[in-house]
Amino acid sequence: MKTPSLLLALTLLGTAGHALADRLDDIKKTGVLRVAAFDSNPPFGFLDAKTHQISGLDVEVAQAIAKKLQVKLELVPTNPANRIPLLVAGKADLVAANFTVTDERKKQVDFSLPYFASGQQFIARKGSLSKPEQLAGLRVGVDKGTTQEIYLREKYSKTTVVAYDDTPLAFTALRNGNVQAISQDGSKLAALLANAPDKAKYELAPFTLTREYQAIGLPKGEARLTKVVNDTLLELEKSGQARKIYDRWFGPSTKAPLPRDFKIGDAV
Repeated sequence: MKTPSLLLALTLLGTAGHALADRLDDIKKTGVLRVAAFDSNPPFGFLDAKTHQISGLDVEVAQAIAKKLQVKLELVPTNPANRIPLLVAGKADLVAANFTVTDERKKQVDFSLPYFASGQQFIARKGSLSKPEQLAGLRVGVDKGTTQEIYLREKYSKTTVVAYDDTPLAFTALRNGNVQAISQDGSKLAALLANAPDKAKYELAPFTLTREYQAIGLPKGEARLTKVVNDTLLELEKSGQARKIYDRWFGPSTKAPLPRDFKIGDAV
């Protein structure tokens, strides 16, 4: 029979063990890493018509993290507006969905080292948009909850910003004439346009408004998990895998070639 003092000691030990456990321990215990990824924003995350699986640049990064942890990867489909809610609610362990680092988002989530850099650009009908000053008076479609939406609303008060659930929906609005342009990361727009059957009618506007860095989103305060993610990203760069992943989606032989001007670990 256990004495009261022994029972107290065991109780305290159990409580301490629970307090020390974190998300990394939970992931290893379940053997599953849940990562929120886009399912309709190629080439970062999209449903592959042949495999019926979510594929893309962000997915390959997530696969590398799961491999590092030696756990199964479970992708949680998301859109721009749902990324933070999924993470905060504990329905995803990480976000790998073209997630731009901002001070405002840092209030709710932590970020890894950036693994991709881009800037805010526009698609419009050919010849209709060549400089930022022309944005005044235009209706511009954006993805709901993105930095592009926030930046336009703050800096371009004479532009009517119309928010959609994702970029393909915004592009449909452009085709239907409901907006005169759409805005997103240039890399994402280049890929979208490359796959459009009517791409001859549209073009990327020849200016960029911002320089943005994309990273893995993590729950606040998960230092051990953050270190594993950062270590994985740096190893991808050092081994050359980061470039191979990039070239698979944006290399010279792809539909949306885009020179790689940022390496993981570069100063930002």
